[in-house]
Amino acid sequence: MTTERRRFPRPEALNLLDYLVVDAKGRQGEYSMARTLNVSKGGILMETHRPLPLGQQVMITLGLQDQLIDVMGHIIYSTSVAGRHQNGVEFFHVSDRDKRALDSYVAAFHALHTDASTRHPLPTRDE
Repeated sequence: MTTERRRFPRPEALNLLDYLVVDAKGRQGEYSMARTLNVSKGGILMETHRPLPLGQQVMITLGLQDQLIDVMGHIIYSTSVAGRHQNGVEFFHVSDRDKRALDSYVAAFHALHTDASTRHPLPTRDE
């Protein structure tokens, strides 16, 4: 059994995003599209077509419902499976306005997920 080390819950969510690679001196590099696999207040797991190295800084514009939010993050986890690359991004800069939108999205997603699981609970092994 593994121990959960995340500071924030990460509900599964598919959202489109674009990202821009930024080097240590702030110079812009590759620009591409991706999608989220999960979203939290502190970061996302995004699926990309190319691998991103650990520590790489990225500027992300994330579509959440009808809002676009901009965040800065860095890659803290990376794996590749069948030509798809999953990259864990930890946010290190989110504006106050975008933080409120992100918090609201995550709270609404949790409420929806919690409500659905109480209406249709998963069976236990004993059932």
